[in-house]
Amino acid sequence: MELTATDVWVMVSAALVLLMTPGLAFFYGGLARAKAALNMVMMSFVSIGLVGVVWVLWGYGMTSSPGILGGLVGDPTADLGLSEHVGTADLIGIGYAATFAIITVALISGAVADRTRFSAWCVFVPVWVTLVYCPLAFMVWGGGLLSADGAIGRVFGEAVDFAGGTVVHINAGVAALVLVLVLGRRTGWGKGFHRPHNVPVVMIGAALLWFGWFGFNGGAAGSVEEAGLIWVNTLAAPAAAMLGWLLVESIRDGRPTSVGAASGVVAGLVAITPACAALSPVGSLVLGAVAGVGAALAIGLKFRVGFDDALDVVGVHLVAGLIGTVGIGFLMLPVDGAGGGLFYGGGVDQLVAQVVAAVFTMVFTGVLTAVIALAIARTVGFRVSPEDEERGVDLSEHAEFAYEFGTLGSVAPDHEAVVSQEVSA
Repeated sequence: MELTATDVWVMVSAALVLLMTPGLAFFYGGLARAKAALNMVMMSFVSIGLVGVVWVLWGYGMTSSPGILGGLVGDPTADLGLSEHVGTADLIGIGYAATFAIITVALISGAVADRTRFSAWCVFVPVWVTLVYCPLAFMVWGGGLLSADGAIGRVFGEAVDFAGGTVVHINAGVAALVLVLVLGRRTGWGKGFHRPHNVPVVMIGAALLWFGWFGFNGGAAGSVEEAGLIWVNTLAAPAAAMLGWLLVESIRDGRPTSVGAASGVVAGLVAITPACAALSPVGSLVLGAVAGVGAALAIGLKFRVGFDDALDVVGVHLVAGLIGTVGIGFLMLPVDGAGGGLFYGGGVDQLVAQVVAAVFTMVFTGVLTAVIALAIARTVGFRVSPEDEERGVDLSEHAEFAYEFGTLGSVAPDHEAVVSQEVSA
């Protein structure tokens, strides 16, 4: 069997998407406080290891094999170890799908920065991927409940989710909100602003995410024409979202920020993910601008409502994910002159399908994540002690520091005082 151009493109796309998780590690690591930077990086990196193992053993089978439990999930015993795919080209697509599962669970970690036990996270990742991500991926992409052949899809119509508005971003955003509520606020939250400790690293992380996102959105392109549209839309939406976010900052805060620019790019990428093959470039600009403005405004709600979403996973991924998913119902291009979004005369059918899929995802993910999180909190224990939180989770969980102050090869005696200065900054 010869390697085709499509096979090569999917392999390259899979590599690009895998690179996004280290990019996310930089993005979150720079946003975190200095005494929690390594812990944030480790939560992303260990997700690669844990999900990679789960995916080979049973995860892929749960997303692609014949459905069980009324179309909720694929049979986890049907494809154990992927042995049936050895010697076939199927493994290329399987590897590509694995990278989506990895980045989804890694996204959640930013919400619980500074206070999460690493051992508890290592329990949460494989359990959540097994019980939440895999079933939802099957329901949307594997022929389950939300697909055209599923019970919900047949009644309300099939929602468009090209690369993961529901499966990845709404899913991760809701899970992040649940974990935040279960773990509670960080010590001193609301009394001072926890500043990002390394903004250039944040920008590097955002750049790697944007670079990898072309594979994230484009890997499943079915034609050259579709691939070109996806590429341009993956450029246009984040660009408009960045400008929208900076506009909000300029009006609200009096000046634009580097962190705002990076966050706006991510919000635009999130929004265009489900819609990248369904919108025109101008529609992508509109969607991106709305997502950038919406996410920038949303992050302020956590202080009003009182939940401590450390790195704004809820404000960016849940809000922009909802905007992107529901926005398809307004901005989707007609297919062969028929259908399309509300703004193209397609009626409300597609909008209803998008809203139903988004609401179902929020309820499904919220309930199951709450059960998993509460079980871990009451057994293993999800949160570090107040003393360890004050010392920093890099030290308490990993016995490491991201930075050494003082002579090379040693840690200065006042290191903890140095890294904790940001709390009072």
